[in-house]
Amino acid sequence: MPIGKVPVDLLRHLLARFGKSRDPSVVVGAGIGLDAAAICIGSKVLVAKTDPITFVADEIGTYALLVNANDLATMGAAPKWFLATVLLPARATTAASVNSLFAQLHTICRRLRVSLCGGHSEITDAVTRPVVVGCLLGECAPDKIVTAAGARVGDALLLTKGLAIEAVSILARERADEIRRRHGTRFLAQCRRYLTKPGLSVQKEAQIALAAGGVHAMHDPTEGGLSSALYELAEAANVGLKIAADTIRILPEAAQLCSDFELNLLGVIASGALLITIDPAFEKRTLARLRTARIPAARIGTVVPRRNGVTLMEDGRARPFPRFAVDELARFFQLSRVG
Repeated sequence: MPIGKVPVDLLRHLLARFGKSRDPSVVVGAGIGLDAAAICIGSKVLVAKTDPITFVADEIGTYALLVNANDLATMGAAPKWFLATVLLPARATTAASVNSLFAQLHTICRRLRVSLCGGHSEITDAVTRPVVVGCLLGECAPDKIVTAAGARVGDALLLTKGLAIEAVSILARERADEIRRRHGTRFLAQCRRYLTKPGLSVQKEAQIALAAGGVHAMHDPTEGGLSSALYELAEAANVGLKIAADTIRILPEAAQLCSDFELNLLGVIASGALLITIDPAFEKRTLARLRTARIPAARIGTVVPRRNGVTLMEDGRARPFPRFAVDELARFFQLSRVG
């Protein structure tokens, strides 16, 4: 099977067969496009997410927490408690590298006001590079839960920041020498800063959108980029999506690196952007508040009936939105290893 997420058709079959919970306290369970689980505990809802970091080794602790925190943010939850399973390669691990990783976890936990409260660490020959599997827990009021399944026909579809933020950040760490040779030290430094500016976190924009009102669904494009996120959102909500190509914001460094490494911007890992489906009556207010917070955002499309599919409008013509069997960055790294 190809590297990356389990193919959607297979995952759909597996979840239908094995993923249903009989516990009535599970208010959001396993499903395609659903960012985290939600479990009623007394008067609160516990929101739980687990996600691994496998593309990057540098600053892996920071990536692990931010990526998991994004999925809680899209559900309307505040992150509280973090557990990390840390798997380290037998031949390349030093006391200094372990100390650096734990320092990263400590710093980002403090910044997000999250408690690092457990996990597991192991040096093993089962991995050839560090892997961190994060598990983040948070809380939400029962009436404040948002899921990707909430998108409604007629909603405006907003996208914050732009595409390929995470891809740029990863490439700047994993292909630094090549980028420096092509574009110089200043350009490389700018790409490395994508981790924090524009930034991988979507917590701020999620909070602003929810406070503005009218939000029906949120979803963040991760592995598989905008393409996977749109199809996941459409499946979760049983809707279609009509996307206008000329409204999708492309950051200049993202455009350059995707051109350099022959990556399709629509299918490359894209944490840092946030998709929001919103009642059109609240669209102007939400965009204005995001602008005030210096978070770029734009309407990129409309939620339409499922029978219309997920389409891309370009030059006055509609076509199915491109799909990718493997995330473009994963494909690139796989080809690089083979080469």
